Amino acid sequence: MDVQLNLVNQSNDNNNSQVVVFSAHAPPSNTIAWRVIENCGRGDNHPFRFPQGCEIGAADSWGNYSQRLNAPPGQAFAMTRTDSGDELNATGPASDPTGIQITNALASGAITALIFADGKLFASARLDPQQTELFHFRPAIAIGAMSQVTEGKVMDAAVLDTVDTRFDLTGIASADIVMTGGGRGEGSTPFAFALHNVVRA
Repeated sequence: MDVQLNLVNQSNDNNNSQVVVFSAHAPPSNTIAWRVIENCGRGDNHPFRFPQGCEIGAADSWGNYSQRLNAPPGQAFAMTRTDSGDELNATGPASDPTGIQITNALASGAITALIFADGKLFASARLDPQQTELFHFRPAIAIGAMSQVTEGKVMDAAVLDTVDTRFDLTGIASADIVMTGGGRGEGSTPFAFALHNVVRA
């Protein structure tokens, strides 16, 4: 079941900060800004969802992008050369029943494996020929207030060091993510995020 989330801005932000949501389990060197929420003023809210499932795709060294395929846990995929060119297809069970596996089965040329959540890029990995990556699509997110972040792009490691809020969404049907803190002057406090109005699945 999808998790219905709602960012509620109850902060004292005076800088119109971006609120960035990303995978809580991605490596720091390759963390994608999954959602960038902008212009959400004080008192405003922004609904979004964390989906139950995801899709997988791949980009080859020629600049081509495969079709996106539904990617349930335990499924393996491979990018292969066919008579029509490079194609991504399901190949059977993954080596780990909880993971989504992709192999670059091309004789030459690297590919970029792409995981999409709710239609937006959530995770990626570069694979050389004959290399395999195992993704785990866990229901967990990290969230922070920052600036100059582009949705769908890898985030700077220095920026990630400022984020320490993570939520495990396992067993949750819906919740508000309330943002507080911010402001200017001696009374200002760091931004903080907390789950409120949690409804269990």
